[in-house]
Amino acid sequence: MEKTKLGISISLLGGGMYFIGLIGGLVPLLIVAGYVMIVEENQWLRRVAVKAVAVVLMFGVLSQVVSLFSDSSSFLGNLVHLFDGTINLLTYNRIITLVNVAISFLRTVILLILGFKALKMSDLGVPVDGVVNKNI
Repeated sequence: MEKTKLGISISLLGGGMYFIGLIGGLVPLLIVAGYVMIVEENQWLRRVAVKAVAVVLMFGVLSQVVSLFSDSSSFLGNLVHLFDGTINLLTYNRIITLVNVAISFLRTVILLILGFKALKMSDLGVPVDGVVNKNI
């Protein structure tokens, strides 16, 4: 089994990056992925580092786009109340919350699957693979 310069197996570091993205968020993942890109020479591990960052960023951007809809409902509600009007946005806000929960659930499931697959040094195709292949 091939080892990293840290002395741990490549598969453990690869899986760990997905789990760090799931638990720790983007900043710790960027630190570990940066280490891999600068120090490690294994191409599979470098590809996993880029893919982990791309997946976490994809879900972060998706969450922010949905949050724009939430912000727009707040803006619309405040605008209507400014002119002493009433508007019921409860259903709209519940749909936005449901979409955010679905995105969070999907993010968790995908990162868990990718992490466990990386522990076996295998892969799962996700929508960011095109970006990863172009940039590695």
